[in-house]
This record gives sequence, C-alpha cells and structure tokens, in this order.
Amino acid sequence: MSNLSSRLSTPFRLARVAVRQVHARYFDDLDRFNGNAREVCEQVVAGTWNGTFFTTSLGHYDYFWMRDFGTVAGSLTAIGQRDKVHQTLRWALKQYRKADHVTICIDPNGRAFNAPGRQSIDALPWLTHSLAVSKYPLTKTDKAFLNRRIKVYCKKYLQVYSGHLKKRRLFNELRDAVHYDRSAYALALTGRLSIAARELGLTFPYPPNRYAEELVSHYWTGQYFRTDAETDDFSAECALMPFFLGVINNKEMANATFDYILESKLETPYPLKYSNGKLKFRYRFMMGPIAMPNYTGDTIWTWHATFYLHLLKQYKRPEYKVEYEKFASLIERHGNYPELVNPDGSWYYAPFYRADPGMVWAALFLDLPTPKS
Repeated sequence: MSNLSSRLSTPFRLARVAVRQVHARYFDDLDRFNGNAREVCEQVVAGTWNGTFFTTSLGHYDYFWMRDFGTVAGSLTAIGQRDKVHQTLRWALKQYRKADHVTICIDPNGRAFNAPGRQSIDALPWLTHSLAVSKYPLTKTDKAFLNRRIKVYCKKYLQVYSGHLKKRRLFNELRDAVHYDRSAYALALTGRLSIAARELGLTFPYPPNRYAEELVSHYWTGQYFRTDAETDDFSAECALMPFFLGVINNKEMANATFDYILESKLETPYPLKYSNGKLKFRYRFMMGPIAMPNYTGDTIWTWHATFYLHLLKQYKRPEYKVEYEKFASLIERHGNYPELVNPDGSWYYAPFYRADPGMVWAALFLDLPTPKS
C-alpha cells in the first residue's frame, strides 16, 4: 500500500475506531481477573498477544499502536517476551514498508493509519527505540527504509540548521487530545530518535545532546519540564519522558520533579494524575471537555503511573514502596488494568467513551521489582 492509499484509507480506519469506542461504552462488559496485581497484569499481557502482534488492549484498542508498544517493548523484553516483541516488530516493519510510511497505528489487517488523524511525531522514535531496546536484527532493507523515513522526519518536523522542532507544527503525540506548540515530550522523543539511530547504525543528522540542552535551557522550570514552548503547565508525559528515555540523566532535576509531584499531591490517592489542571489547552475535535470531560485533566493514568514508578526505582526514591503498593491496590480494586480512572479511582466514563480495559501497559508494571517488606 502506498503512502497515498494509506492516507485515503485512514477515514475508514478512524470510523471503525469510533464505532468500537461507542459500542464498548454502552455494550461491552468489563472483565475482572482473579489474583493479586501482578497476577492480573500477567493475564492482561497474555491476552494482548493475538498470535501475530501485541494489541494495545483487551477492549476497543484491538489493533497496534506504535506509541503504546514502544513504551512497553523494553519491559516485554525484560520479562521474557523478546521473541514476541521481535515478531511484532517484524510484522510492523512489513506493514510500514508496504505503506512507505511509519504511522502511529496499524489495524489487524495490516493497514497503516494515524489516529486521531494527524501524522505523529513520535511513531518513528518509538519504532527505533523498540528496535534498539529489544536488540532486533535489522536487515539492509530495514535500514534503508528507516534511513529514508528519518530524512522525511527531519524535513517535516525539524529546523534545518539547528535540528530543533519547527514552531507551531501541528502533529499527533502522546497527549493526543490537545494541540501543543513544541512540547517537552516531542523534544524528548526526537532526542531518543537521535540516540536510537546511533545504536542501530542509522543516520540521524543531529547529536542527542542538542535536545538535552534545549530541554534544560528552555523547558526546565526548576521543578519539572514544562509542557511546551508556550506554557509552564505540568503534564506528566512531558515532565517524566525526558528522564524515562534517558535523554536527561540528572539526579538533582529528577528529584526536584518527584518532590513537586509529592507537594502537589499528583500521586494522591493513586499515582499518577495527568496534569495539575492549571491551564487550558486547545483541544482536538470531539476530544474536548464536553465530549470527554477531564480526559487528560486530573484523572489518574496508569500509563504515567508506571513511568513514575520506574523512575522512582531508578533514582532510589524512598517513596517507591508506598507508591508501588498504592498502584497495586488500584489494579486489585478493579481486577483489571484500566486506561485511566477518575480522581477518586473509579472507572472513567464519558458520554461516548469508556476507559479501555486490559492495557498492554501492564507489562511496565510486571517489569518493576516487588518492594521488600
């Protein structure tokens, strides 16, 4: 499938996604798994393997998301799933070569598309990250394709001379409900692309320290990495991802971020709230506060909770045990691994949306060590 035909098929893929979301909201049951938090997560991860690739969830996200898979590729590898990680990547690379594009999603039939519509700045970085952390054996054909996509990526998103993000270039990223202007998350992912390209023997024209320096010089508030070039607001993915991906390795800055989270009670009653909710953003169509109230506000996201827990462990923070146990109790409360929950821990519902169950993100939790009593 060519890049053009892939774009033409996208509306049909998005329509399927929308129908699945509404159907899940009103008609699908929520399964409850037996066991403790780790046992629940083991069942969830096992269920997301469909024999060909890891799906994103056991609910309406029954297809492949490069972003979600990218965040768990290292953890899946660490818990003994390297062969399945490689099988997933082999399948994804085949579909991407057919489409001549690296999109954020691939449907079960192998059709590549972007959701919620715009092209994604982080699909290629997460792909290269996954290949690197799982030590995937790239072929010459793979490398030629990836180098070609890196050239397109740089031309589309980066300034020629500096390699910095282009101003006000709209694209899809992790917090896909809002429009950012050069987010810290996007900058961190570009930095990770630079690092992963070197690890894989690919060609990326800008050095990794360029993105680390930009983050420290223009995004660091003294307590956390601010959301984007326009606002000092806290958003979990922007605050944590530079550390999680190793673009920034600074204990003092990491500890300042963890202190801010504690002082602002963003881990209460469970880790981790998406944002401090101080500022408003421009929302994408049908993803604003009317259709999806508080979707990325002070709701608790299990994805970000696991980024947070991994970093607490990495930086040997004393609150790791307490936060791990709080999060484990949330999993056990629902007998599932929800996409997100309300600030009180109850399952998130919106008029046309229900938080998805059984997220593949559970692999991140399984990769965490159980705290000693």
